[in-house]
Amino acid sequence: MDDRMNVNRRGLLKGVGFVALAFAIPLESSAQAPATEKPRLPGNLNTTRNISAWIRINADKTVTLLIGKVELGQGILTAVAQICADELDIDFERVQLISGDTMQTPNEGGTTGSFSMPQCGPAVRQASAEARKIMLDLAAEKLGKPTDGMTVKDGTISAAGGGSVTYWDLSVGKALEREATGQVKPKPASEYRYVGKSVGRIDIPAKMVGGAAFIHEMRPKGMLFGQIVRPPTYKAKLASVDVAPIEKMPGVLKVVRNGSFLAVIAQRDEQANAAAKALYDAAKWDVEKALPGADGMQDWLVNAKPARKIETLKKPRAGGEPAVKTVEATYYRPYQMHASIGTSCAIATLDADGVTSVFLHSQTVFETRQAIARMLGVDLAKVRCQHVQGAGCYGHNMADDAAADAALLAQVMPGRPVRIQYTREGEHRWEPYGSAMVLKAKAGVDKDGNVLDWDLDIYSTPHGTRPGGQPGNFLSAQYLEKPFAMPTPANNGAPNFSADRNGIALYDFPGQNVLTHFITDMPLRVSSTRGLGAYGNVFAIESFIDELARAANVDPVEYRLRYLKDERARDAVQKAADVFGWSKWQKREGRGRGIGFARYKNTAGYCAVAMEVEVNRRNGRIRVLRAVASADSGHIVSPDGVINQIEGGLIQSLSWTLKEEVKFDDTRVTSDDWASYPILTFSEVPPIEVVLINRPGTPFLGTGEASQGPTGAALANAVHDATGVRFRRLPLTPDRVRAGLSA
Repeated sequence: MDDRMNVNRRGLLKGVGFVALAFAIPLESSAQAPATEKPRLPGNLNTTRNISAWIRINADKTVTLLIGKVELGQGILTAVAQICADELDIDFERVQLISGDTMQTPNEGGTTGSFSMPQCGPAVRQASAEARKIMLDLAAEKLGKPTDGMTVKDGTISAAGGGSVTYWDLSVGKALEREATGQVKPKPASEYRYVGKSVGRIDIPAKMVGGAAFIHEMRPKGMLFGQIVRPPTYKAKLASVDVAPIEKMPGVLKVVRNGSFLAVIAQRDEQANAAAKALYDAAKWDVEKALPGADGMQDWLVNAKPARKIETLKKPRAGGEPAVKTVEATYYRPYQMHASIGTSCAIATLDADGVTSVFLHSQTVFETRQAIARMLGVDLAKVRCQHVQGAGCYGHNMADDAAADAALLAQVMPGRPVRIQYTREGEHRWEPYGSAMVLKAKAGVDKDGNVLDWDLDIYSTPHGTRPGGQPGNFLSAQYLEKPFAMPTPANNGAPNFSADRNGIALYDFPGQNVLTHFITDMPLRVSSTRGLGAYGNVFAIESFIDELARAANVDPVEYRLRYLKDERARDAVQKAADVFGWSKWQKREGRGRGIGFARYKNTAGYCAVAMEVEVNRRNGRIRVLRAVASADSGHIVSPDGVINQIEGGLIQSLSWTLKEEVKFDDTRVTSDDWASYPILTFSEVPPIEVVLINRPGTPFLGTGEASQGPTGAALANAVHDATGVRFRRLPLTPDRVRAGLSA
């Protein structure tokens, strides 16, 4: 395959041969764990300790930065390039990037959980600082001058008293092929040129000028088109099918049947789609009716037998007076889609050496590679995965399934690239959704409405069925003649959590207990959507604390500050309120204001959202008039990048909260197009102001999922303020609002 994607120093995408380059890291070296006696290194440098695994100084006066994290639209490539340029003292334009290539880059695990900056950022900073130190030592040897007093400007090292040499002159042989020591101190924030400033995103130019930016646009020589024929519903089995007529259709090269797995390969895309439709019509399936239906899902969750009851937090109040009143409320989050605008896509080739090479837009290229190798029954060295950007999502959509399907079809057409891109109906009906959740909140309060005892019960199916090296997590692998069973999903523990992510309120209540009812049965296929359980949990927590504040006749901002002991949390809430104009806001008919707050995972970025809405009582429509978000992401590398993340999360959360719900009957998902699964439109996006709280010198904090929960809660709280009616079941559709107002 001759269209491998690589990001060059100007941010344009260029094709180079899809072969192992001369400087490639050995296939397994990047994931080796360090010996226990070695000092701990920052971030993911701790598990990939060789400096040359991260940094290459090239003779053409560029620096290649290799990272295992991948670009999903969050701006990680730009941010780490800024860090690298600053620590090496080179111009930003000299940095080239290779990311997410299992043959070349460090294994940094998945690009998930807002971990890119906390894990990759410190690793790049330390590796770059140590590379600079090595260059200075080499310069001292060459010039016969001490490193003290040496300065570096754009890769040129100048010694005190005269004499200079460049990185490009010094970088010969194996200068960087050594382990990082952790003893080199990175620069103080005051000396950065790029970190803390907004620079042009390196992934944007090609997208703006119509360059080759996305996997969907790749057209390697000799490429064929595949299409998968799914069953009518999850548990259906293929009874019979006559493939002979389909094999005679124009352009059809192969009809693939393996158990209940059906697919076609054709010369052209429209030929593959036509053959797939004919194959679906010809197939006879045994169909089982086994779903509870969308309207029955809340009761199903509460009554399902949990696989585990997890005491996420058990901190009973120690003594004191009993509560004078107990307040209870139940909240519901439905199944929600990733709803990627571009459907999932992958391209795979089986070469003459038996290596299956896959272009994919997965967030977990290394784990997906392991799962593909096991599915195909080959050694890990026989599979190479290379990330290419896709018009995708944050979370586990069908990108991994597309990679697995392309790999399966490549086995029957050796030497020819086989491309898979799902139809809209196929993506909508078969992607792993965000789990439905029931949240039961209860609080015991004193006579003044102060919280004494806080309890939250979380009812949820899993939030993580990513490949994880297991082929049973691929959709098609479950339908093969020798099927792979889906592993029993697990729930992450602290501090990351999954179903109970952000289930522990950051407020300092005298007593707080959180119990997670973790249900491993899955009526619908589910996995990670942006924020996992945080969106539902923060919606419930921040709605409930608003209810308690209003019951106590206390301003919602003041009530939150009463229980927030973390000064950074207080700053985030106060900043959002001040910029919104909370204390000066005047009540008007049909309008309301609301606020929501969370620190993502209680360990990552802080975010508070204040919002003003208008509710039309006649038709039940909610119009968001404006939103203000505050964001504390620690030491900010790219202000524009943080703003983009907060804005994007806020807009997506508005869409979830106002519109999105997967509908299904007792047999199958019925939300199979944009009419049956509407999302927010451009005209419905409100003015958004993001206020950054920068804290130079503090750790980088993840930002990509910080605004999901606070936005949904702020919206629900504003609607209550406008109408006097509390809506606890999402989404807040016009029909649901109209019914609530007339009840």
